[in-house]
Amino acid sequence: MSATRFTYLGPEGTFTEAALRTLPEAATRELVPMVSVPAALDAVRNGEAAAALVPIENSVEGGVTSTLDELAAGVPLMIYREVLLPIAFALLVRPGTKLSDVKTVTGHPVAQPQVRNWLRSNLPDALWESAASNADGARLVQEGRFDAAFAGEFAAATYGLVPLVTEIHDAQNAETRFVLVGRPARPAAPTGADKTSVVLWMDDDHPGALLELLQEFAVRGVNLMLIQSRPTGAGIGNYCFAVDAEGHISDRRVGEALMGLKRTCPQIRFLGSYPRAGVAQGDVQAARAGTSDGEFTAASDWLSRCLDGRP
Repeated sequence: MSATRFTYLGPEGTFTEAALRTLPEAATRELVPMVSVPAALDAVRNGEAAAALVPIENSVEGGVTSTLDELAAGVPLMIYREVLLPIAFALLVRPGTKLSDVKTVTGHPVAQPQVRNWLRSNLPDALWESAASNADGARLVQEGRFDAAFAGEFAAATYGLVPLVTEIHDAQNAETRFVLVGRPARPAAPTGADKTSVVLWMDDDHPGALLELLQEFAVRGVNLMLIQSRPTGAGIGNYCFAVDAEGHISDRRVGEALMGLKRTCPQIRFLGSYPRAGVAQGDVQAARAGTSDGEFTAASDWLSRCLDGRP
């Protein structure tokens, strides 16, 4: 395995690259752009890279389906950390282009919902066509295939473009969550401000089936931060569920919830326990009464005494 190489959704100039460069370890690695999320993750699976940074969730559009699907299928991978990056778009054009000249625009599919209202107000007749990434859209503008691209302002110089309009976003405080993904290994020690990610498959589709899965978390006081259904490809109505839960797998309440799920799910994939981005231990709400590690330990000790005839 190449321990000196990180891959990311490319080409150069993507928000993913900008997020990756915020990680201290990126300064000592070779950063290799890839044409797609699957390509970035396959490089890790094949041992060509130590890790890959890929987008997984956007505060406007929700989950990034290509990443969720890749993590749910194929050779298992694990998430080791997350990065939050504020997102604002610039309209990048070739020098000399005026707003009235823009008839065709491009960008990543996840970008479109974040600039839809701006487009409606400022370029209502422009035709949109999606690109593999926002930076790839900038490259297509450089080649003359589109008039403009929505991308990070920082991508302009890379592709010989200029920002015609900056700070474009339909939602204030928009941000994207990225995850650093590597091959499976022992999770890092808990920090007190962690997140655990899993993918769940239901045993069968019956009334209350999803509720039964969620109750494994609820009865143990585990807060869910994300739940998203994804089709399994096995036919209409067949879904798996990507879940982010607050806490670390070594927390008693989280570990017991996962054991409960393992008893009832035909398949469960652990995607990792890792520090939450931008959250300190003091910012995490205290465990609900009866769900702290100490209370789980006390209950276990009581059961052992009962079994020993010492209730």
